[in-house]
Amino acid sequence: MNQEFEILLVAPMGLEAELADEAREQGFAAPQVITGGVLIQGSWRDIWRANLVLRGCSRVLVRIGSFRVGHLAQLDKLAHAFPWQSFLRAGSPVSVEATCKKSKIYHSGAAAERISKALQDVVGAKIDDNAALAIKVRIERALCTISIDTSGEMLHKRGHKEAVGKAPMRETLAASILRRCGYKGQETVVDPMCGSGTFVIEAAEMALGLQPGRNRNFAFEYLPSWNEAEWTKLQTHMPLGASEMCFYGSDRDAGAITASKANSTRAGVSAVTHFECKPITALRAPPGPPGLVICNPPYGTRIGDKKPLFDLYASLGKTLQQNFKSWRVGLVTPDSSLAKATGLAFAPPGAAILHGGLRVYVFQSKIEE
Repeated sequence: MNQEFEILLVAPMGLEAELADEAREQGFAAPQVITGGVLIQGSWRDIWRANLVLRGCSRVLVRIGSFRVGHLAQLDKLAHAFPWQSFLRAGSPVSVEATCKKSKIYHSGAAAERISKALQDVVGAKIDDNAALAIKVRIERALCTISIDTSGEMLHKRGHKEAVGKAPMRETLAASILRRCGYKGQETVVDPMCGSGTFVIEAAEMALGLQPGRNRNFAFEYLPSWNEAEWTKLQTHMPLGASEMCFYGSDRDAGAITASKANSTRAGVSAVTHFECKPITALRAPPGPPGLVICNPPYGTRIGDKKPLFDLYASLGKTLQQNFKSWRVGLVTPDSSLAKATGLAFAPPGAAILHGGLRVYVFQSKIEE
């Protein structure tokens, strides 16, 4: 239980720094930013907790061993000598994924076959591409690193967003974008193009202190290191209505509002969220002190023509300038010309984020009095 491992917290591209900040706030020691994620050291308990509490993490991989290898015959031999029985239950269904980079072993499929055969021979594993447990093998140059994906399904699947609209934003992205905008769960959030409600629900959960992994299962539950009693101790339960704030979403699509309401109910935050079908021009700041307007408007990529969007962005900017004095704004878009159309004074947007195959940016501003 107390054995220490190198743990890779996989992050959405461009949001590694935000995940490192979150990991640090959650008490994980010395998070190190690398391309595609964050490295930490920790025990199985830390691995479980990372899956449970980190909002901006896509997967949690535990690196269980490595060895140097130069050809397939050597890989076969070393894979058979690897202590699989220390990490897997006999007869466990597992999938095997291999990648090869700058290595004399250049065929990833052949590498996966050797690892699969070793798993079958040593622990009687059942190789199944759809298994909850996945063994990840990376061969870079002469180093073979073996990891277990302890998450199973990607962590943006919180267990409550069943209804989605077009081009939905993953919860992990939404949480880290909120963090980039300086949101700490202590102010009102408004999303005037809320879609299925992801930004609003994530903001509400953060304010209530709800653990993002509370409503789902994880692959680590199939490992011999799993301890249900210790897992139960990690889970916290906040009373509904603990936040005095309310979080607002609106959209001109009635179907999106229906989906948002259903998702917020499943997430357990319907008491502090409010969704309404209305156009941008009807948007007004809710009662209380200024907060954050966060928005992921259409980009025009699906229809292939962004010209009609300039009026939409201009209308958004005009409404915010008129009705949201002293509020902060976070605008997600791949196109600086669309952001400029709002008429808002944006700071430099920072690192690009990969969303739906596009590189998008978070443009931030504050509405002057």
